[in-house]
Amino acid sequence: MKKLGVVITDGVGYRNFILSDFIKEAQQQFSEVIILSCLPKSAYDTIDLNCTIIELEVFEEAFPTWFFRKAKEVAHLQLHRKGNFGITDNFKANYSKNNTSRGHATRLIYKLTNFFHSEKWINRCNRWQQQTFKSSPLTQQYKQLLKTLQLDQLFFTHQRPPYIAPLVWAAEINKIPTTTFIFSWDNLASKGRMAATFDYYLVWSETMKKELLQYYTAISADKVHVVGTPQFEPYVLARYGYTQEEFHKRFNLEASKPTILFSCGDVSTSPNDPVYIEAIAKAIKENKLCQSVNLLVRTSPAEEPKRFEHLANQYSFIQWNYPKWVQSRASHQESWSQRIPTVEDVHDLKSVLQHAAINVNMLSTMSLDFMLFEKPVINTVFGNGNNGMPNDQRFLQYAHIEYVIQSGATYVATDEEKLVDSINQALENPVKKGKEQEQLLNMQIGVPLEGTSSRIAETLAKWS
Repeated sequence: MKKLGVVITDGVGYRNFILSDFIKEAQQQFSEVIILSCLPKSAYDTIDLNCTIIELEVFEEAFPTWFFRKAKEVAHLQLHRKGNFGITDNFKANYSKNNTSRGHATRLIYKLTNFFHSEKWINRCNRWQQQTFKSSPLTQQYKQLLKTLQLDQLFFTHQRPPYIAPLVWAAEINKIPTTTFIFSWDNLASKGRMAATFDYYLVWSETMKKELLQYYTAISADKVHVVGTPQFEPYVLARYGYTQEEFHKRFNLEASKPTILFSCGDVSTSPNDPVYIEAIAKAIKENKLCQSVNLLVRTSPAEEPKRFEHLANQYSFIQWNYPKWVQSRASHQESWSQRIPTVEDVHDLKSVLQHAAINVNMLSTMSLDFMLFEKPVINTVFGNGNNGMPNDQRFLQYAHIEYVIQSGATYVATDEEKLVDSINQALENPVKKGKEQEQLLNMQIGVPLEGTSSRIAETLAKWS
């Protein structure tokens, strides 16, 4: 039996790996499990994990570290943007016109990586990045900590946060094998480079494994294993969720009516959400739907819900689910990552999935969540770049969304009329797209939800 270190990078990782069964399953495979937390230690006060928790001091990038990290990310986008709309879109979005040192540096990076963006150059940038931080007191502290802990495996629950790079380097120096979990369904085919190079990789599905090997050609297939994702595991854990009666009471919903659940993204990814909520509210108010419904809105846990206040005031019949996530630390380079979910919110989330009749969202991963409960999903994308709304129709060309569109598993509403029609179709025939949803889930997740944590723990033990 060996020792496992688990790096919890952010609030979503906390939900996926702390509020699931992962720690319990890991303790069956390792003699000791130690949590290395990028969140405050106080986040674990109400949970009995029976393991050591070490709060890591926050790493903040100095300019040289940022420069080579940025160069590595932009070079990755340069290398893979041809024929890939999502990566091209992010490549354009990362360009800066700011009259600041980082703005000027970003433009220089774009010029340089136009010529130098091979895997060889990306790995060279990674080594230069490591040179900038390896002598810093905090990196040396990480190095000494890992030497003292004598771990047999260091598991990173997210592959992208820039602040984990020094810890990966410290593991390399101490010859500790590292494994990372690919955090989300869109991370490979549209996002920038990983924070570091790891020894092993855990992925959701064979589709994601194929993408990983496509975009990271130095990785060999035997270093990648399909495990599913603990993101969805709480849905099959009996300790979470409410009865239908409790659900209606908790959110003040009429039990005789089906519930439409609109799930929001944050303002940076889904700025048109207020428009979509109001379109549904108007359809209800003007009796355009084939039956009376409840409208429940779940806002994004990554932001405060201030941008919806006018809707709450104007449409009193809308009920709201504000995710119970706590801001644990504001002074952080990615402050949103320090929002921590409560157990109460996992109950809420599972309950809205179980008991709502229809989900509406702007192409978010919540589409998959609702499909797991065999519920119809409507994706709203009104913005086309010409109608004065932020252009969210461009996301239809992202690789991971193209899978969804091609599968036919959701309704796609590009205007109010199509949204109302889609809601009516879903109300009249809730299982119309059931076969298509099943096929998409098999492609995107790949393995049963049951046993996800045990599969991850067993694989980590095998690689230790």
